[in-house]
Amino acid sequence: MAESFDLVVIGGGPGGYVAAIRGAQMGMKVACVEREHLGGICLNWGCIPTKALLRSAEVLHLAKHAADYGLKIDKVDFDLDAIVKRSRGVAKQMNGGIKSLFKKNKVTHIEGEAKIASKGKVAVKGKDGKTTELTAKDVIIATGARARELPHLKADGELVWTYKHALAPNTMPKKLLVIGSGAIGIEFASFFNELGSDVTVVEMMDRVLPVEDADISKFAEKSFKKQGMTIKTKASVTELKKGKDSVTCVVETDGKKEEITVDRVIIAIGITGNVEGLGLEDVGIKVDRGHIVTNEWGQTGVDGFWAIGDVAGAPWLAHKASHEGIVAVEKINGVKGLHPMDKGNIPGCTYCRPQVASVGLTEAKAKEQGYEVRVGNFPFIGNGKAVALGEPEGMVKTVFDKKTGELLGAHMVGAEVTELIQGYAVARTLETTEQELMHTVFPHPTLSEMMHESVLDAYGKAIHF
Repeated sequence: MAESFDLVVIGGGPGGYVAAIRGAQMGMKVACVEREHLGGICLNWGCIPTKALLRSAEVLHLAKHAADYGLKIDKVDFDLDAIVKRSRGVAKQMNGGIKSLFKKNKVTHIEGEAKIASKGKVAVKGKDGKTTELTAKDVIIATGARARELPHLKADGELVWTYKHALAPNTMPKKLLVIGSGAIGIEFASFFNELGSDVTVVEMMDRVLPVEDADISKFAEKSFKKQGMTIKTKASVTELKKGKDSVTCVVETDGKKEEITVDRVIIAIGITGNVEGLGLEDVGIKVDRGHIVTNEWGQTGVDGFWAIGDVAGAPWLAHKASHEGIVAVEKINGVKGLHPMDKGNIPGCTYCRPQVASVGLTEAKAKEQGYEVRVGNFPFIGNGKAVALGEPEGMVKTVFDKKTGELLGAHMVGAEVTELIQGYAVARTLETTEQELMHTVFPHPTLSEMMHESVLDAYGKAIHF
């Protein structure tokens, strides 16, 4: 006999578990199928444990510079095993929290591997090898994604790592090469660099953090180099020659090849959706370049099937997945006045040192789209709180439509900007203009005052710069 539900969610990551809970809150009988760990990659092997690692690196950095704050610390060292243990402990704690939320909201958690049997039917193979059939009017696919590999760049978990291997490293590399300078690559480069590794970053594009505004990328790259990283842009790794306990990397830049020998390599060249083995083709769900094709509501085009999160394409962010899950569930339930998610209002954060955060259009993208822009900038050095914190390096940049005053984009680099960016995300969601931002009173002394000053600067009214 098949178990009957109103909604079956395949995948218990930040998209899937949020969708399941929201469905239950709306009175649906919900099952969430997860083959590994609740919380998905984000909670167990991504967002959360990496932040725990980076927090350890941040504390180490502050301890090294204790004298700058009038403090005396005789010896500063670290224990890599203890850092990793703390990181895994944080992930375990959060995983247990989701189990409690499922229990509270009466979501049925089913452990196993799901496959779509037919319309409205999902077969789940448990760890005991037995298969259970679930039926539901609606099925949300939230299976996430995994690290992308190329034929000549394959991870082995020993000498060549993905993000998952790097979260529980088998050694502290003296020399490390990171392939890719997106958020994942730069965060690990920042972590290992802080712990003393000689880090080289190889990026195919003409600058690091290539999705960010050019001014922010330039500032961040200058800071990374100042910290001792070697940055190679417009470059690619064409071959990995594995030795007994080292890797010789062939790096090509402008047609010239050089060999760099390191202890370990981290591959961070993007991700691809987990679409295999789900039976998508059997029910006619379309897949394009490793991702399920959906409309703005998460609908796949096949009645009763929805897809959210990383498996449904960029941007590959946990908060995007969670919001997509809520939108899909509320659409299923016919919520009136519901709006599809505006991807232009999704903030992006990179937790390297210095932190990077942004929302909306870069200056270049705004111009490409035909906008005449007004741009404001404000440096951290002009902010009293930043100087008092000992964090005077950074900048805030805002981009406005010259004709309407619409905030087109905001971009930041510096201490705590991953917390500050939400102010601009709210402003964009509310369709705030420059006048409203100018007349908002920002508390003093705070880093947030720089957000105000950047807006003022765009209109020639900055006070402290």
